Amino acid sequence: MKPNAAAECASSVPLWMAGAVITLAVNLRAPLTTVGPLVSDLQRALDLSYAAAGALTTIPLLAFAFLAPAAAALARRFGMKRTLFFSLIVLLVGELLRPLSGVVWLFAGTALIGAAIAVDNVLMPALVKESFPERVGLMMGVYTVTMNMSAAFASGMAVPLADGWGLGWQGAFRFWALFAALALVVWLPQARRREAGGAPAGSGRSTLWRSALAWQVTLFMGLQSFFFYCIVTWLPELGQSKGMAADAAGWLLFFFQFAQLPMMFVSPMLAERMDDQKGLIGSAVLLMAFGTLIFFIGQGWLLWLGALLAGIGAGMAFSLAMMLFTLRTRRPLEAAQLSAMAQSVGYLLAAAGPPLFGALYDAAGRFTAPLGMLLVVCAAMMAFGLGAARNKYVEED
Repeated sequence: MKPNAAAECASSVPLWMAGAVITLAVNLRAPLTTVGPLVSDLQRALDLSYAAAGALTTIPLLAFAFLAPAAAALARRFGMKRTLFFSLIVLLVGELLRPLSGVVWLFAGTALIGAAIAVDNVLMPALVKESFPERVGLMMGVYTVTMNMSAAFASGMAVPLADGWGLGWQGAFRFWALFAALALVVWLPQARRREAGGAPAGSGRSTLWRSALAWQVTLFMGLQSFFFYCIVTWLPELGQSKGMAADAAGWLLFFFQFAQLPMMFVSPMLAERMDDQKGLIGSAVLLMAFGTLIFFIGQGWLLWLGALLAGIGAGMAFSLAMMLFTLRTRRPLEAAQLSAMAQSVGYLLAAAGPPLFGALYDAAGRFTAPLGMLLVVCAAMMAFGLGAARNKYVEED
């Protein structure tokens, strides 16, 4: 009886951890992507400029950049799983503060949300590599698809929740706090367990910062995030500038994010089976560039085609960026090190995207210049991505 019970308990751990990964992933992008479709409401209610509205996306990205190294230190002190549980508490507090009346609460809540997600971004790839060593590609696919599916629904549901359900922008923001509370319940057993620290020691940090391959992974990560957050923040406004109603423009963003999901799930499993990932990364970047070109010339149904192509490419690029942390390293602790470096520098680069995009639009009064900037980003992404796709490990570089 006891051996059978032990076996059942052991077999249930991966299943329980899979549920924990999924419930946490639901919360990692939805609080951010619900902002874009509600920019017009926020501007009317709080008198925000386009640049200030763009900062609502930039603040979390800055948190991703500056707090990535702190995530490793917290995990060493408290353990990886317990740190993830604490991050969910911070996330829930931020989601409850953000809808309170006033610009101060809006930005303070946004900062807390960004701080919580920053910790999760760094630790989750290492947790997947540690908890599912034989199924890294599958679980990274599940993780990234869940994260981005919730992001897609958040953008699509934002205007219906605010207007159709009469909740206003405050209620649309509060809605996602329910999912943070659910994740806390699922992660509570993990927080009660004592564990060894899950983050890497600092001994290899200087080696990574001298590695050309690590820098290529980092810059690919940053540039694909730059592209993604520009689109997430400004695609609804782009759609409205080309004659779309506000709710249709919100669903255009939903479509962009939903289009990411199939290849986002498949790409990590394909990448895991390849000697290098040059073909996958090259295809992803070309799709993003073609989608951007269509946004230049598109009206009506062409905008949906542009969102489809850019979405497929962006989904591939993001999941491949996450997989590179595990493919370019030998052990989970090294994957966490590379994750911390790439997300610290990469998100600092990405943080410039939405406000720069908005500033270019403010200056020109049209989307030609900011979309041209995204094409330049795609060219740089291709160069660094092909370098990051080499069949090498960072410690060998």
